[in-house]
Amino acid sequence: MVIKTTEFVKSSGKWQECPEPNLPEYAFIGRSNVGKSSLINAMMNHKDLAKTSQTPGKTQLINHFLINESWYLTDLPGYGYARVSKSMRKDFEKINTNYILNRPNLVNLFVLVDSRHTPQQIDIEFIEWCGESDIPFSIVFTKADKLKPNTVNANVEVYRNELLKTWEELPDMYVTSAEKKIGGDEILDFITKTNELLTKNKVKFE
Repeated sequence: MVIKTTEFVKSSGKWQECPEPNLPEYAFIGRSNVGKSSLINAMMNHKDLAKTSQTPGKTQLINHFLINESWYLTDLPGYGYARVSKSMRKDFEKINTNYILNRPNLVNLFVLVDSRHTPQQIDIEFIEWCGESDIPFSIVFTKADKLKPNTVNANVEVYRNELLKTWEELPDMYVTSAEKKIGGDEILDFITKTNELLTKNKVKFE
């Protein structure tokens, strides 16, 4: 996919305030220090489309971007570690949960996890929740440039084995690096093929 146009649409505090659900939508979520905004900017070839910060937890609202005038990219608040109060973390969880469960045009949720770490309980629990809630999702491993390729592959395999304890079939997985611009094209190819399939099947979002 060639990114021709990117347009910030709006920030919303709740799913009811999001743009009209008339286009396919792809959302990105992960722990607040996983490098989500950096990956989005690398994929869109835009230095500051999504706001990055040295302080994790910068994204605190549902941010919608219109890509190529044909689909929405959604940047969701991070979960887990963030230098915010417990009550604000609960607000983030409520915002995310309500959006994921109720947004009618959400086609796929990209769950970002840090490739440098062994499976974190908070990530595994979130992935399990997606499965239990019948949410279509993919797993995106970030910051692959920080490790040697063999170590990244080994860490991904550990994740696979951990999930296979409870999953019969695993979701798509992507290994990415925002700095080296690795993996973003594969995600965009998936979005392209999915959008083409939606068009072929004449799926309409209301």
